[in-house]
Amino acid sequence: MSKPTRNNPDELLIGLVSISDRASSGVYQDQGLPALQDWFSAALVSPWKMESRLIPDERAVIEKTLIELVDEVGCDLVLTTGGTGPARRDLTPEASLAVATKEMPGFGEQMRQISLQFVPTAILSRQVAVIRETADHAALIMNLPGQPKSIKETLEGLKDADGKSIVSGIFAAVPYCIDLIGGPYIETNEAICKAFRPKSAIRVKS
Repeated sequence: MSKPTRNNPDELLIGLVSISDRASSGVYQDQGLPALQDWFSAALVSPWKMESRLIPDERAVIEKTLIELVDEVGCDLVLTTGGTGPARRDLTPEASLAVATKEMPGFGEQMRQISLQFVPTAILSRQVAVIRETADHAALIMNLPGQPKSIKETLEGLKDADGKSIVSGIFAAVPYCIDLIGGPYIETNEAICKAFRPKSAIRVKS
């Protein structure tokens, strides 16, 4: 299946998936998708566009959605919110692992490290990150928290009153990961989140 045409070779295609029985059925308004949209609007300076989905906590639906966003839409990065706790209906990590070709455990470890700065129940979170590869494409899939404040903290990390980093956010490593799997070159607003790359991987501006 052909992928959508990018407006720019370095345009990042982002898939955003909010997973909630109640929000998807209209019981309350979803907060995860708007929080992610706002964060990326502030954090990215290179071109990007997104595809968003609001779905229930159904493992088969989650798996189908992740596969669609990577294989059909051609997303380079897919972020989920919700469904990562220990409750019976929390199956986002299982769905993510089921569609994966590689697991990236460092992302989950760092997400819990950030959240532990605030609440001891962060150890109950089962967030994972994985790579899904097809014959001609690869994408990074990451499970994020559901609350807007936690989403922001997880992505950009924690800073002191002077703006100095206390705990690194996970997004600092995402651009280089996307480089390594053949995706577009991502540039960030360093005031929000400074992307880290080895010197040899930094693109020299003409």
